[in-house]
Amino acid sequence: MADKKTIIIIAEAGVNHNGDLELAKKLAEQACKAGADYVKFQTFIPQDLVTAAAPKADYQKKETKGTSSQLEMLQKLALPEDAFWELNEYCRQLGIGFLSTPFDFKSIQFLSSFHMDYWKIPSGEITNLPYLENIARIPQKVILSTGMSEIAEIKAAVDILEQNGAPEIILLHCNTEYPTPFSDVNLLAMKQLGNMFQKTVGYSDHSTGIEIPIAAAALGARVIEKHFTLDKSMDGPDHRASLEPDELTAMVRAVRNVETALGDGMKKRTPSEQRNINIARKSIVASADIKKGELFTEHNLTVKRPGTGISPMQWHQVLGTKAQRDYAPDELI
Repeated sequence: MADKKTIIIIAEAGVNHNGDLELAKKLAEQACKAGADYVKFQTFIPQDLVTAAAPKADYQKKETKGTSSQLEMLQKLALPEDAFWELNEYCRQLGIGFLSTPFDFKSIQFLSSFHMDYWKIPSGEITNLPYLENIARIPQKVILSTGMSEIAEIKAAVDILEQNGAPEIILLHCNTEYPTPFSDVNLLAMKQLGNMFQKTVGYSDHSTGIEIPIAAAALGARVIEKHFTLDKSMDGPDHRASLEPDELTAMVRAVRNVETALGDGMKKRTPSEQRNINIARKSIVASADIKKGELFTEHNLTVKRPGTGISPMQWHQVLGTKAQRDYAPDELI
């Protein structure tokens, strides 16, 4: 997929397929069409993920508009194992990378046979020691979201992953409120993660719109993850905080433009502006009639466009010298 010089864009389909394989395929199609590098799903066994008494988050209660438990909600959203094999193959045919986040031990083992480019660890598992050990012992690169975390918790998770064999860890700054208020994004914390842990960093976004992922790209994010859906009005916990296909396309285009615009960081003249030098810069010109042999002074010289004559940077070298011929006003010296 994306090489090291490219910002990796992960289109997070998550459970926005509502448990329907055909909807999942359509999500993969839209992610590919938008230009994302990967489409990511979620793999879980509901009864292994939550207890029967586990409550739903406030945003889940609001968006699902029901009294069902978290377990009952997840049972409606889970895809069977064979669906993931089919999705993986379908993504290969489309030409987009397949990723899925495991949420329990059996799902880790199941997905290990997919040989995905990355393990994507969600924020909720950052304090799950046996989960982290299981992930790290299957040596694939790791992308770790850090929502809800303090620095000490991130360090503990990174240590566990490294001690158990994770070959590379990318840290994603993240806030896990859906949607995240702009006042809580704290995007500059992404730079702190990079400086403190000396890791590649990125951003997993749950805010509305596309502004924050674009800003993250400008600040140096090497991975950007964003939820998307086919239709925000669909029933389900994550649709309303997701982008629709046209918004995802706009985000990817903007991130790629920012990526191109960042350049190599070395200040130098570019080929595109070379042709404008003589148009925009100025030369030393006569401001009055000047006779041959007359001295050049501040009273008979000025600077004007174009920049095809003597540069104004030579102003003091020209002053006090004698004119070698007659000059009319506006003539280049």
